[in-house]
Amino acid sequence: MKMVRVLGVLPGFVGFVCLIMVISSLNGIGLPESREKASTVPCLDDDSGGCPVGMTGNDFYVPWGFKLLDVEVTIEWDEPGKAWIGVVDAEFAEECPPDPNGLTTCEADRFEFEAGGPDVENSFTYSLEPGDYRFTSGGRSGVSNVDVQTVTISSTIHMATAGEILLGIVGILLMIGAVEMIYPIKLFWKKFVDA
Repeated sequence: MKMVRVLGVLPGFVGFVCLIMVISSLNGIGLPESREKASTVPCLDDDSGGCPVGMTGNDFYVPWGFKLLDVEVTIEWDEPGKAWIGVVDAEFAEECPPDPNGLTTCEADRFEFEAGGPDVENSFTYSLEPGDYRFTSGGRSGVSNVDVQTVTISSTIHMATAGEILLGIVGILLMIGAVEMIYPIKLFWKKFVDA
């Protein structure tokens, strides 16, 4: 009987770890902020050139495993009066490919934005889904010169809701099983009946 009680500690410990993981996931795990320098794109908004959109040269790939996680990326830039930033599906790079300077021949209305875009003021939060994406940027109307701005990227990671529920149930069941192994309910019930 003593050996069963000693072995009961193991599922109790695993259940406790599962519940700690669920609590950590509910709070979210924040990754360190990163800061990048990005150029603003001129937007004359007249017959001489319009407002071209800049695009990153490579796809940003999000693997299928991100279905198990809820990763929220917050992007903020310090020149909202001069520029905007957005995220689009990488397929837009085929119809609007960026040149060596990162500029496309397309304007903002040709894109369907997953997040951000010209209608967003100075920041947006995007929940990553599996797929290929490109970051885009453009100037606000009347911006005639190239400038440099700081873009701040911060991320928070949570477990997917279904994973949190499943891990919570497993943790609770393991804790109940451990208590049953250490202090069997039959013995307590027998003592209660005998009393």
